Amino acid sequence: MTDKEYLEQAEAALKAIELACDRINEETEVDLDNQRVGGMVTLTFADRSQIVINLQKPLHEIWVAARRGGYHFRWEATQWRDTKGAGELFALLSSVASEQAHSSLVFTA
Repeated sequence: MTDKEYLEQAEAALKAIELACDRINEETEVDLDNQRVGGMVTLTFADRSQIVINLQKPLHEIWVAARRGGYHFRWEATQWRDTKGAGELFALLSSVASEQAHSSLVFTA
């Protein structure tokens, strides 16, 4: 994967996360704040817990830090996959965000 291809896929993922947050705020009672600074999106929940999603450009990865732990994702064919077998980015994000929001949340690419 070239740097350009990585940036295109990574930026699309961050944009999808931002759009999912907007949808969640419009369609649910969950208090979810999202803030983007450069290549990092921070999700803040009502209890002030956070999930941080950031680009690791030199490694061509997306990193996610949540209460449950930290995860590293690499683009594989058609999706972002965890480097240690924890699954796909948006499925993992849905799971950890649901835990922290105490409500079922869905993030999709």
